Amino acid sequence: MNILYIFLGLIGLAALWFMVTYNSLVQLSNRVKEAWSEIDVQLKRRSSLIPNLVETVKGYAKHEREVFENVTKARSALLSAQSPQQAADANNQLSGALKSLFAVAENYPQLKASENFMELQQELSDTETKVAAARQFYNTNVLDLNNNVQMMPTALVARAFGFQKADFFEATGEEKQDVEVKF
Repeated sequence: MNILYIFLGLIGLAALWFMVTYNSLVQLSNRVKEAWSEIDVQLKRRSSLIPNLVETVKGYAKHEREVFENVTKARSALLSAQSPQQAADANNQLSGALKSLFAVAENYPQLKASENFMELQQELSDTETKVAAARQFYNTNVLDLNNNVQMMPTALVARAFGFQKADFFEATGEEKQDVEVKF
């Protein structure tokens, strides 16, 4: 009789561990999704500022058509991204296009002095800070999930229920380069 109680106790402990492990994996997976949605929100906010910025610069630099087209294409790619990797690639493309746009703006001192342009630049800078923070939050949650999916004994439960590693939101080599600022 005592062996039966011990056996049932062990089965109960194993079931409890299994349930706690499964729930923690679900929680980690949901945190990654939540963190991704915050990046998505900030990237959409960023892309909604861009048409206003482009129109402001267009008024001064009518002949810089290719720069405006590149910004528009990059913005469209960002808005249509379906995965973290596609969004990261589109974000990198947009960052490059915005650098070109700001380089054009450098050639127009009256534009740089425009209150509207300065306000848009500040909003964009603020959004960039929020994107960076959201990326860090996302990557922290991805690290936690990936560790649990790969490390024993939680890896057993993860494999049994199809939990997968998530991709980090990484900067490209271009984004890691120093930004040249001229006054």
